[in-house]
Amino acid sequence: ANGITYGITFPFRDSFDGKYLDLTDYASEEVRTDLIHLLLTRKGSRYYLPDFGTRLYEYIFEPLDGPTFAEIEAEIRDSVEEFMPGVLITNITITDASMDEENKGTFINGDDQREFTVPNISQKEHTARVKIDYKITSDSFNSSDFIILNI
Repeated sequence: ANGITYGITFPFRDSFDGKYLDLTDYASEEVRTDLIHLLLTRKGSRYYLPDFGTRLYEYIFEPLDGPTFAEIEAEIRDSVEEFMPGVLITNITITDASMDEENKGTFINGDDQREFTVPNISQKEHTARVKIDYKITSDSFNSSDFIILNI
């Protein structure tokens, strides 16, 4: 990078540059970090911004069926539309995560995809895998990326 940093990476990592925490070097990394931060913040937990975040934690241990998946998708789309106008959600895929391997936190899976999971989930049959494809519309190249959350 050109020496410009945009913010703190999420999940938090130690810095190897002498800073306390690792910082994002590119605008696309910052958008990805902000998106994860938005999705994993409980709605009502921020002072002066009570509508910031999502209600995704309320869907833990809910039935893994069509109505629950539709509510999760609507929650994600509404929050991103309100708080991240430069991000366009192109696709959300929600599946049962019980077919996947053991949850290990942040890792690279077999398809060379980055995954951020809630570690130490003992009841995998209650875990939904949410893949969110998005496009950054506020930059000149309209770059695309994705995130995967296990909730």
